[in-house]
Amino acid sequence: MSDEFRLRPATNKDGEAVRSVVSAVLREFGFSPDPHETDADLADLESSYIHPGGSFDVLIDPSGQLVGTVGLFPVGDGRCELRKMYLAAACRGRGLGQRLLRHALDRARQLGFRRVELETAGSLAVAGRLYELFGFRPFIPEHLSARCDRAYYLDLEEADPA
Repeated sequence: MSDEFRLRPATNKDGEAVRSVVSAVLREFGFSPDPHETDADLADLESSYIHPGGSFDVLIDPSGQLVGTVGLFPVGDGRCELRKMYLAAACRGRGLGQRLLRHALDRARQLGFRRVELETAGSLAVAGRLYELFGFRPFIPEHLSARCDRAYYLDLEEADPA
């Protein structure tokens, strides 16, 4: 069934739909969107992600609705941060989260990144299990965003590209 869904690069024209999906998922899990700090990168997807050498992609359902997001934000030294990987509630349980993550890791390799880092909240247990399934390991970063209490990394040279 996931073959009916397609991934494509986002543009700023997708901004409102991206912010809608991200906000809905955050609220579903008890978090507030933060458009002035943590989520300020969503105001201009192209300047925040694409122009600095990263990517931001969206998942489109068969009806043409944007239902998922995933970004790679360059942080220097061959590293990027996996950001804003969200999937609308109605689309979960179909393997689409794995598809988004696999796509992001393939894209990170294509862009020349050697390490992917991410921050998440422990209350998002399914996400944590997904990252661990893909080989991500916990680490302690210099700082965490306000709504996150865990960080993971994956060295792409050591990871299985499957």
